[in-house]
Amino acid sequence: MSYCDFVLNAGKDSVHRSYHDKEYGFPLNDDNDLFARLVLEINQAGLSWETILKEKDTFFKAFDHFDIEKVSRYNERKIAKLLQDTGIIRNRLKIEATVDNAKRIKAIQKEFGSFKKWLDIHHPKTRDEWTKLFKQTFRFTGGEIVNEFFVSTGYLAGAHIESCPVYKKVIGMKPMWMAEKSRVKS
Repeated sequence: MSYCDFVLNAGKDSVHRSYHDKEYGFPLNDDNDLFARLVLEINQAGLSWETILKEKDTFFKAFDHFDIEKVSRYNERKIAKLLQDTGIIRNRLKIEATVDNAKRIKAIQKEFGSFKKWLDIHHPKTRDEWTKLFKQTFRFTGGEIVNEFFVSTGYLAGAHIESCPVYKKVIGMKPMWMAEKSRVKS
């Protein structure tokens, strides 16, 4: 069953509905938004996406709305505070990866101008190529995390089935996977 079918069967009050209809597969252009999505995908590892969606607002509050500059400066005291926050996933490895990945994105921003530009420069890649690059660059980024990050941000196709009403909205935003598709046809 596709995510689209799952959401339609889950009903309008499902925590998945808003995410599916307004975020999943839509291109992101802001570095902090891209960082937030990466962190949420990392935190989903070993858990259900529903758990993350239910706690999404709490994650944003706990991590200073995923402001890369602020998160990159977190110290051991801030990490200890996060480990006590019952509204987020209290996993030291995931929290430390978040801080370290913010630092790595800052270095990318310094060299390439933005995290988004760095992603665009490396596009197109296959899921396996993205996974290899992310494992070399970031912490806590396995194949499933990387795949969902790129599908959910419009770099890889597959977020919505063509019969889904949201598919047309995503297409209208010209996600990166469409640019590759049109290059292949030329």
